[in-house]
Amino acid sequence: MEKGTKEDPWKLKTPPNTSEYEMYKDVKDGKDVIVCVVGKTTLLYDYKCLNDLQNMLKKRGDWMDLGSADEQKPAKEGTVEAWGRSESNPNGGWYGLKKGLRGRFGMYVSPLMEKLGLAEITHEAKGNKMRAK
Repeated sequence: MEKGTKEDPWKLKTPPNTSEYEMYKDVKDGKDVIVCVVGKTTLLYDYKCLNDLQNMLKKRGDWMDLGSADEQKPAKEGTVEAWGRSESNPNGGWYGLKKGLRGRFGMYVSPLMEKLGLAEITHEAKGNKMRAK
């Protein structure tokens, strides 16, 4: 497994296995972050989302829809995407840290969770789900 550093990032594919991207752990403004590089776009997520999401999925105990959406679009209720921006999650809101690019949590964080052995995801053309391992 890759180290998850800028020099040796995790190489991932979106849940439908249609697009490749990279992620790595870094520190920004004294906070541990996940840097997500998709083509020429860079997104940032709070690193603690990995533990928080796994804990929520364990408590849920069943599959949960990913429901990916851009920040400017509403997230479908009951999805990982909606949870990743909800004021009721342990973060008190968005896990995405880059204003304007805080969405797509369900799309990009779930494959990293799978890579790290924290969750499993389905790999269908549409309507993918995840659950804790």
